[in-house]
Amino acid sequence: MRTVELLLDEAAESAVREAWRRLADAGLPSQARHRSPTNSPHLTLAACPELTAPIRWELAEAAAALPLPVRFAGLIRFERPTSVLAWSLALDAALADLHRKVWDAVTSDYRPETLNPFHAPSGWSPHVTLGRTRRPGAFTSRRIPGILPPPPLSARLTTLRSFDTETGTLEILTARA
Repeated sequence: MRTVELLLDEAAESAVREAWRRLADAGLPSQARHRSPTNSPHLTLAACPELTAPIRWELAEAAAALPLPVRFAGLIRFERPTSVLAWSLALDAALADLHRKVWDAVTSDYRPETLNPFHAPSGWSPHVTLGRTRRPGAFTSRRIPGILPPPPLSARLTTLRSFDTETGTLEILTARA
């Protein structure tokens, strides 16, 4: 499986890593526990089995929109198959447009119903994961907001990348020259 993700500017990445550290120091599930060199704060836009040539062509157009300013909107929790604690991002027109371009790119070669429904424009909730676990309700403690630093007021999404979940490799996806 190949993800399509956006990386944050340095200041926002540092803030997310600080949140990861504080969760880990408090004994809570945290992305800081993932020691892979490929683990970095990011916003996932989509995932598909492979990045085909047509998909890559369209992703290069999407990458031309970067850097993209965004606003953090606060702390959110998801109970999907896993419990997730994250900082949400405000879904403004520019971010929605970029996400739509990426979704259209991956659905140019894959039927939407075969892809993760949480990435479809109708179900996508832009967020940067702080912690994840299979333990239901892991992030319901009222003390969690007091543990975390406030999210940055604003940030920039700077880089489009893809992560190959089978090989563990990263690929930076650039705009067409």
